Amino acid sequence: MYRAVTRNIEVQVRPFYLENRSDPQENRYVWGYQITIDNQSDEFVQLLSRYWHITDGAGRVEEVRGPGVVGDQPELNPGDSYQYTSGCPLSTPSGIMVGRYTMRNKRGETFDIAIPAFSLDLPGTRRTVN
Repeated sequence: MYRAVTRNIEVQVRPFYLENRSDPQENRYVWGYQITIDNQSDEFVQLLSRYWHITDGAGRVEEVRGPGVVGDQPELNPGDSYQYTSGCPLSTPSGIMVGRYTMRNKRGETFDIAIPAFSLDLPGTRRTVN
């Protein structure tokens, strides 16, 4: 489990390899990841957008930006949590993802919260992420 806290909003990530959707002979490796966003702050927040920086095992970088997550822009009151699962295909057997969510509070202030860097590695080959 990977974890980051920004402005008392915790983001936890649990990546997992999807062997049944991967085809190593075709250089296709697919991971899922489950994210939990826990609003431990004392203010209402809404997730507006996401940004991902994905680096595969060969050093190729892909950046992904878009509104919300999995078609949703969740609203979290103090104490609320939101969980979703998504996925990432790579052409190498390892990679690293890191990112941020842009949030908005009731006052209309927008700010970014960190998504911790996490590794995507075949089972049994996990690396450490700085």
